Amino acid sequence: MAAPQLNSDSKYDDYDYPTTSPTAQSGHPGHTTPEQDAQVYQLRTQLEQAGYSERLDTLSMLRFLRARKFNVNLAKQMFIDCEKWRKEFGVDNLVRNFDYKEKPQVFEYYPQYYHKIDKDGRPVYIEQLGGIDLTAMYKITTAERMLQNLVVEYEKLADPRLPACSRKSGQLLETSCSILDLKGVGLSKISSVYGYVKQTAAISQNYYPERLGHMYLINAPWGFASVFSVIKGFLDPVTVAKIHVLGTGYQSELLAQVPKENLPKLFGGTCDCKGSCALSDAGPWQDPQWSKPPKWAGSKAGTSTTIDNEPSSTISTHAPQKEPQPSSEPQPARMGDQAPMG
Repeated sequence: MAAPQLNSDSKYDDYDYPTTSPTAQSGHPGHTTPEQDAQVYQLRTQLEQAGYSERLDTLSMLRFLRARKFNVNLAKQMFIDCEKWRKEFGVDNLVRNFDYKEKPQVFEYYPQYYHKIDKDGRPVYIEQLGGIDLTAMYKITTAERMLQNLVVEYEKLADPRLPACSRKSGQLLETSCSILDLKGVGLSKISSVYGYVKQTAAISQNYYPERLGHMYLINAPWGFASVFSVIKGFLDPVTVAKIHVLGTGYQSELLAQVPKENLPKLFGGTCDCKGSCALSDAGPWQDPQWSKPPKWAGSKAGTSTTIDNEPSSTISTHAPQKEPQPSSEPQPARMGDQAPMG
């Protein structure tokens, strides 16, 4: 029996990393039905007729289709909304030129970072929500720049992080493993950050679908598991299986997914990167053996002005964010409407 492989399109598919998903899940690359392949063709053709010519590769088409349960019309509208937002938000210029020079100061309150890989080879994404203080943070940066940084990191997850991880593992990896540390999070803190977190949820759910592999909510406060048991009744069973709500005794389960040497000491691992794990950006995407220049670095340049404006009083978000739409998966907080509850 022939090995499964992606039903590719020579016009748009130019991959230099593996393109077959490691598990045989319906609708995933290398494991599609003839009907699903036809829906990819239908979606791409309709978007071409509507004037779109970028990001029409097969992997992208499949992610949008999976996010909308292979409803072509819904996937088409999701893609169009995404392209409209990308233009308004200036994504292509941001990923090339954004300079988040205040990151070390912001991370004193709200660390958000990618750090090495889990046992499946996926990038590990970590957020620590307990120290969030927006009043103090807005003296250092603005809500706009925080969202810009979020978007840039999503773009870098797609390329170069995931391609590098795919090359190293020898199989296609499209998702990350997220760790959300809820230590110190309570109801009083949630109310103050709800607006910002809701905006981040709109970005992640509407414009970066199908990026969640596993999510570990660690140091979950008392009562959170009960709240989540109600929430999960409204989620897709496939999504629920990806989410692990853990209290303070999380280490054994977390270490079953993330190698000890890749997990920061703070969470029970042995990694202690020089200068801090949070600022190291360590992973295969930094290794010349696996990393290659991202495609966006060599594509048409657009505006070349470096975006390193000093923080100001504005907290505009460039373009109005849509409400988070129903998705096949929640997102890190990034999680928005599903923000941690005390």
